[in-house]
Amino acid sequence: MEDYDYLFKIVLIGNAGVGKTCLVRRFTQVCGITHCITYNTATTLEGLFPPGQGATIGVDFMIKTVEIKGVKVKLQIWDTAGQERFRSITQSYYRSANALILTYDITCEDSFRCLPEWLREIEQYANNQVVTILVGNKIDLADKREVHRQRAEEFAEAQSMLYLETSAKESDNVEKLFLDLACKLIREAKQNTLDNNDSTPMPGEGKNINYLSCCSIN
Repeated sequence: MEDYDYLFKIVLIGNAGVGKTCLVRRFTQVCGITHCITYNTATTLEGLFPPGQGATIGVDFMIKTVEIKGVKVKLQIWDTAGQERFRSITQSYYRSANALILTYDITCEDSFRCLPEWLREIEQYANNQVVTILVGNKIDLADKREVHRQRAEEFAEAQSMLYLETSAKESDNVEKLFLDLACKLIREAKQNTLDNNDSTPMPGEGKNINYLSCCSIN
């Protein structure tokens, strides 16, 4: 039997250059001490931010197993290319996702204006149970901010999305982003199991565990 209680697929989407790859690498290769496997990616030294990160070609993913209050959760984190020419490839990964992280760059107004287009793709290709969180990245460049936090929060609320701001460079809120998301997915998987009141495994569920009360995204 696999050595985990839950398996969740998390997909990062958003324009090219907003920092999706850096968020994934910061979490999987730097944050915490956990089992990490990378596929088709260049490794970085632990504790270092990967400078000059090139654009993702197609789709890449990493696996990280975390432990939350004694519960082992394996996260498959898929990093998708933001360029238009790769959309037909990346769209195919939406439907099986348990969570989508829609990312924009707080210093780039254009990346924020493109969010409705990404939401249309989510509506068209993702399942209706997917958890979606809006992430404003690069808060370390606050002096260059073009998208005010209140505006982004209001947009996220109007679209029934969670919202968080991060800095992949400084590691601000990066671990919180993925761990809180894992907690929410655990709660939803458990609630679905209770609602169904049967022994059929839910998507993302490995084996039965005792009730877990854990963190939430503020």
